[in-house]
Amino acid sequence: MRIVVWIQAAATLMMAGVTWFAQVAHYPLLGLVGPETFVAYQTANMDQTTLVVGPLIAAEGVTALMLLWRRPKGVLLRHALVGVALLGVIWLSTAFFQVPMHEVLTGGFDPVVHRHLVLSNWIRTVAWSTRGVLVLWMVGRMGD
Repeated sequence: MRIVVWIQAAATLMMAGVTWFAQVAHYPLLGLVGPETFVAYQTANMDQTTLVVGPLIAAEGVTALMLLWRRPKGVLLRHALVGVALLGVIWLSTAFFQVPMHEVLTGGFDPVVHRHLVLSNWIRTVAWSTRGVLVLWMVGRMGD
């Protein structure tokens, strides 16, 4: 089960990096895409982003659930439960905030929706960062 923790750590840390990049650079810069190319850009952006994050999110989810069932020495059930709870926050935020806003933006740039996308993404940024600390802590605990 140690490999499961390592896979989860890799996927989580990559997603934390992706979400920080999106929060600080990518999402704010959407406002600079010209109106004549915005719809095509936004549609391609969604498709290509899914290719990058889809496998990471899947690996993170599967390994998080596996750790509820069985854990290596040093990783307690409560650690796994906190990790799954943070994934729940991330997935709910994605489903109810970010995805619908991205869908609206496929119809054209809307400054209000764009602002809400940038602001609401802080939920995922904080949750993935917290998961990053948690999985690093789990990796460290496996040696105990």
